[in-house]
Amino acid sequence: MIGYVTLGSNDLPRAALFYDALLGELGAKRLMETDRFIFWGVSLQQPSVVLIKPFDGKPASVGNGAMVALAMDSRDKVDRLYAKAMALGASDEGAPGDRGGSFYAGYFRDPEGHKLNAFFIG
Repeated sequence: MIGYVTLGSNDLPRAALFYDALLGELGAKRLMETDRFIFWGVSLQQPSVVLIKPFDGKPASVGNGAMVALAMDSRDKVDRLYAKAMALGASDEGAPGDRGGSFYAGYFRDPEGHKLNAFFIG
């Protein structure tokens, strides 16, 4: 079971604006914050997203093949979150649509290049 996912950031204040607005669409808020990280979630007992300055002090970089998948409870919510991400400056990695079977998803990259998707199964 996933507890939380961390994404590196080279500009925490700028990245926080994107994630405050994006994750706010899911009912998430900042649960913990220091000068090195910001932790968003609905509660500390549910999976969360964390932006962090790398511990080793080196610049953050995007993981090739790494992706954060955000579960939605309807196709409409996938569409809305994808549209919100685009409005916030994300780049398109695959507009919302059927991906086979009952899997519906939209893919995007945040302004620092991290890949995310919003998905619904059903």
